[in-house]
Amino acid sequence: MNINRRDLALPLLAVGLLGVGPAFAGADEDAVAKNVEAFRVAQMNADAKTLEGLCAPQLSYSHSDGRVEDKATFVTNATDGKSKVLSLAYQDVSIRVVGDAAIVRFHWVGEAQAVADGKKSSTNLHILMNWQKQGADWKLLTRGSTKL
Repeated sequence: MNINRRDLALPLLAVGLLGVGPAFAGADEDAVAKNVEAFRVAQMNADAKTLEGLCAPQLSYSHSDGRVEDKATFVTNATDGKSKVLSLAYQDVSIRVVGDAAIVRFHWVGEAQAVADGKKSSTNLHILMNWQKQGADWKLLTRGSTKL
């Protein structure tokens, strides 16, 4: 059997392209991880500007009690000053990038204090976030939570 350069070109090109995919996925996973951490910090600090920048205009934010908020309502409620976040940890974070979507799961452990009466409350949740690449940026598109 005779093999010429043209016969080798396609398999070599395919092997080369297969090696490129994981490099892009790693960069995207790193970018999503950075945004997830920025989102956590913004929630702790009630930072409306950062939350606005990280959320897609189409945001659907679901709470463990069944409430669903759009972007404007979520940002307003997260930064209204009615409570102060004392601690917030995202534990066991997993990120899987699929094309222009990223599936993020983690265990949320937090404590907040109501400003009006000083009452403290703890939260223990499982979170599912879906991030979407919009242009060059990853934006939070959906978020759902379940009480543990």
